[in-house]
Amino acid sequence: MTATQVDEESPLLRPQHAKPKRTPLPVFQLFIVLVLQLAEPLTSQVIYPFTPQLMRDIGVTHGDETKVGYYVGLMQSLFFLTQACTVLHWSRLSDRIGRKPVILFGLCGLSLSMYCFGLSKTFPGLVMSRALNGALNGNIGVIKSMMAEMTDSTNIAQAYAYMPISWSTGAVLGPIIGGALSRPAEQFPELFGNSEFLKEYPYFLPCAIPATFSAIAWGVTYLFLKETARNTTSVRSLLKRAPSSETTTKTSTPEDDEEKALPLRSLLIPKVVIAGGNYAMLSLLDISFRAIQPVFLSTPVELGGLALPPPTIGKILSAYGIINGLFQVFFFARINNTWGSRYTFIVGIASSFPVFACYPIMSHLVKTQGLGPLVWTVLAIQICLSIVISLSYGAIFIYIAAASPNRASLGATNGICQMTVSVFRAIGPAAANSLFSLSLKENLMGGYFVYYVLIATTGVSLVVASLLPRTL
Repeated sequence: MTATQVDEESPLLRPQHAKPKRTPLPVFQLFIVLVLQLAEPLTSQVIYPFTPQLMRDIGVTHGDETKVGYYVGLMQSLFFLTQACTVLHWSRLSDRIGRKPVILFGLCGLSLSMYCFGLSKTFPGLVMSRALNGALNGNIGVIKSMMAEMTDSTNIAQAYAYMPISWSTGAVLGPIIGGALSRPAEQFPELFGNSEFLKEYPYFLPCAIPATFSAIAWGVTYLFLKETARNTTSVRSLLKRAPSSETTTKTSTPEDDEEKALPLRSLLIPKVVIAGGNYAMLSLLDISFRAIQPVFLSTPVELGGLALPPPTIGKILSAYGIINGLFQVFFFARINNTWGSRYTFIVGIASSFPVFACYPIMSHLVKTQGLGPLVWTVLAIQICLSIVISLSYGAIFIYIAAASPNRASLGATNGICQMTVSVFRAIGPAAANSLFSLSLKENLMGGYFVYYVLIATTGVSLVVASLLPRTL
């Protein structure tokens, strides 16, 4: 009988490789992590609607509207610049003492710095508050490590599909709070008109809400969050520089001995570098778009913007947050499992081309036809297309988790990638808004020079994305 023949004992169907059964997610712990993650987008997004007006109020622009974008970009970049200086240290420290202590300290830093920001009335005071906000907070990388540790290959895509809930909720609530509650004595004179404090500090109320939320999140973390890192040294032992006998595990196994945190040089392998580089390019594109958006929307029509007030800007940014959150939760895992992480990431990056192209289209339309239905239609298209960009985040997070050489180095791996991202996020707002202001002031390419630069940056990002391995 030849190899192609069959007999009575041959199976009629070839054996199928069954897909591994999906591990159930730790729902309560995942919920806590998502609540903690909400603190960061909430504190960052809340200032976006009123920052342009804040720069005008403190007099740093001296009445020059073309300088507003420059100072807004600088304010947005400060957080990421100082975060870049410290996030790797926080992530490595979390490998040593555990995720929970570092998260607690980060929440405390977020809360205090936001209260200070709301009480600042000078540009140096705002700079100091924003810098402390970034330097004291290393939670973003630590939380990603914690999510990777509480999942496995069967449910990690599902877990990361829920991550945009926090960012989208922050993107919804932050702009609403910032736009609706800034200058409350003027917006709601019947409620706050007699408050001399809120007249003196018109931006304290929107800053106090995320600051208070961070304080509440601190209590939730302390009481309910479980540690996910293994073989960690207690903070007390670390401060005393005692031998690391006080660890979270009672015995050491051969498997644990192999799971030792690697030195930084050993982490700079191609998989980590490529994943981190793509994460950085994605963040550069995304943060540049988010930084220009409120400035563009508030810029006078004659200078190329839409001249919208802060409450309207807040509603627009919130609409994006709602749509993005729903889309990511219901469709990311399905799209990622169907297309694969690589293709999902590339499609997200490519969507930046039409997103940036919408800016000059809206500017031309509002100058020629006024703020009519066609302008609002293009703005709606831009918001919908920008949602596709967010698909790339979940995809690249999966790549980063898979790139870590071992479990004990997961925090450091995320720290390296997050440090690189923070550098790019620091460059993005300052560079994008400075180019925005320069394009308007010098009328470079009709005021559209900044958009050409961002479209070219998208092309470079696609080249970098092509380096991602086809398999994890």
